[in-house]
Amino acid sequence: MSLVDILDKYSVSGLAKMIDHTILKPTADYSVLEKYIEDYKKYGFAVLMVSPSLLSKVREIAGNTIRLATVVGFPLGSTFTEAKVLETKIAVENGAEEIDMVMNINLFKSREYMKVLNDMKAVVEEAKRSGAKVVKVIIETGLLSDEEKVKAVELVVKSGADYVKTSTGFIAGGATIHDVALLRRSAKNRVKVKAAGGIRHALDTLAMIEAGASRIGTSTGDKIMEEFIKLKESI
Repeated sequence: MSLVDILDKYSVSGLAKMIDHTILKPTADYSVLEKYIEDYKKYGFAVLMVSPSLLSKVREIAGNTIRLATVVGFPLGSTFTEAKVLETKIAVENGAEEIDMVMNINLFKSREYMKVLNDMKAVVEEAKRSGAKVVKVIIETGLLSDEEKVKAVELVVKSGADYVKTSTGFIAGGATIHDVALLRRSAKNRVKVKAAGGIRHALDTLAMIEAGASRIGTSTGDKIMEEFIKLKESI
């Protein structure tokens, strides 16, 4: 399929609705947050993904006009399950509609698969009980072999989560076309795929979507949309 054909497949609003506009940098202050809120309002992204402590500030600034997401067990995934569950409960109480949790990679590498699954399930159950709409599980593909990635997808499916997500963006690189395609094939439409980590441009975004991603996590959603609009105008 040519680039023109791919560009024709997606509208501006349609692409924006596939992007989680993400602000998780530890140096981000309220002025940066306000800029991301304006980006969200301008383009209509799927969610604004923020650190847990910024959830209430977004509600203070923007009320209920923003669909919010946050992270749990971030970025290593190795905290207590009980802590993840409590994080999830508090996050939803503070406005998060989507939860991106990190798989316990220490336990996964130790082949403690039932413990890993129970950790995921506990968060999924609390999220849904509290009123969250979507749960994504970050498996950190850069730390896993292909065989391990396939196994991780099976655990995500069993947990009842909605998405398997490639990366936190903080460890071991980010999303690759290979990994997105592998996760998509392994998921067999039982869960969706979110690509995150190092996706900064429109063409990269389109490549990830064509490979099988239903969501894109990026801190440069505004730049991606600007590039995409220019590309659409050029054809």
